[in-house]
Amino acid sequence: MVDKVPMTPGGHTALEVELKRRQSEDRPRIIELIAEARSHGDLSENAEYHAAKEEQSHNEGRIAELEDKLARAEVIDVTKLSGDTIKFGATVTLIDEDTEKKAVWQIVGETEADAKKGRISITSPLARALIGKTKGSSVEVMAPGGAKAYEIAKVEWR
Repeated sequence: MVDKVPMTPGGHTALEVELKRRQSEDRPRIIELIAEARSHGDLSENAEYHAAKEEQSHNEGRIAELEDKLARAEVIDVTKLSGDTIKFGATVTLIDEDTEKKAVWQIVGETEADAKKGRISITSPLARALIGKTKGSSVEVMAPGGAKAYEIAKVEWR
């Protein structure tokens, strides 16, 4: 069975945009770099040629990775979800039980996770602790600095 990769419509679009850029802009540019470097003669001591080949390898690997993720994508429109139980796509407001600090996190696919933007991966320890819980519940998460306890203040779908 092929594992589905959950993602929001925005995350899916971002992957499609990157794939298109890598195929239609980066690939031809790298091919030109290789041709240019080849024209300089002896390839065994040609640093530009080796650098261009390495860049080509990296780009082709990323293209294959993007194609795989897009093929396995399960696009979930979060705006159509509802309910009190936390699952993929939920935006959760947490209160740290020690410091009373508030934090807001949206649970997204691995490719979309960005802590600076308040988006955590469904596979992260915090998201795994939150899945299936409801507003008013407490969760304990093993963080690098030890166990942290949070109260779930709000569950939203946006």
